[in-house]
Amino acid sequence: MKRMVVGVALLAAAPFAAQAQSPLQPGGVYLGLEGGANWMFNSSFNSSITTGFGGGGSFSTNASWNTGYVLGGQVGYDFIGPRIELEGAYRQNTGTITTGSTAGSFGVNLQTINVMGNLYYDFLAGGRFVPYVGAGAGVAFLNAGALNNSLTSTQFAYQAMVGAGYNIDETFRINLEGRYMGTTTPNFQHFGPNFTVTTTPSINNIAVMASLQMKFGAAPPPPPPPPPVVAPPSFMVFFDWDRSNLSQQALNTIKQASDAFKTKGNARITATGHTDTSGPEAYNMALSLRRANAVKDALVRNGVPAQAISVIGMGEKGLLVQTGDGVREPQNRRVEIVIQ
Repeated sequence: MKRMVVGVALLAAAPFAAQAQSPLQPGGVYLGLEGGANWMFNSSFNSSITTGFGGGGSFSTNASWNTGYVLGGQVGYDFIGPRIELEGAYRQNTGTITTGSTAGSFGVNLQTINVMGNLYYDFLAGGRFVPYVGAGAGVAFLNAGALNNSLTSTQFAYQAMVGAGYNIDETFRINLEGRYMGTTTPNFQHFGPNFTVTTTPSINNIAVMASLQMKFGAAPPPPPPPPPVVAPPSFMVFFDWDRSNLSQQALNTIKQASDAFKTKGNARITATGHTDTSGPEAYNMALSLRRANAVKDALVRNGVPAQAISVIGMGEKGLLVQTGDGVREPQNRRVEIVIQ
């Protein structure tokens, strides 16, 4: 029945899909060291003795256990959500046994070496604080000692875990968890001169453990930089003061803009007129439109379709060179040609 419970737990956890990559939990291979306190359940079990003369009998034994310890290590792979792990752990507890009216420690101890395959699931994977549950199954190598004798047994082992992790950074993580570990019932036999003693204790443990894990998964690469902003081709045509006629230099610039338009194929042109701050504002708005329209006409003569050209008048707004009012600044008397 216990095997079935462990199997169901493992199968239930398997379908969880891996979550998104996170700088705090990049996933991949990790190594860990663990340790903590271990408590064995007190138990009563039957023991029997047979002799070489045909005699024998059975008796009840009670075992109580002192607080012991557990140490181990693991290697695993983090899928950022589900984790799979191979674990090795060593447990040791000392205790006292009572048989009839006889009680004592008699050097009683139990040592367990586990080799386990574990499956975990991290909730809130990728965050700083990560609660988790897990289950595992494997093999336990038991060594029971008393009265300077040692008995060994190999049993199927199973365990269940619940805990919480803390991602210090993308490399290190600490965990604190509670764990139950049990095995199938061992059958210890001690052979003496003309007698055999058989004991069948139950093996059940609860542990509180801390672990430190080191992750080898590379941190996710930083997001690519945004693509550079490519300014559309633009040209400047300058004018004399209070004029909208085109100089030879202006015509040459307009020719270059026309050629650039033709190389783009399907494009639009915006011609935006400006003035300096000398003269009335309303007059300058009209002057900026006359300049923009003069550029448009020259573009059309150079083969640019009129419907592809938009004309805007800005007047004194959008100064290329900031000046006070009433200043004749040549750089501000212009039309900007933008091809998009």
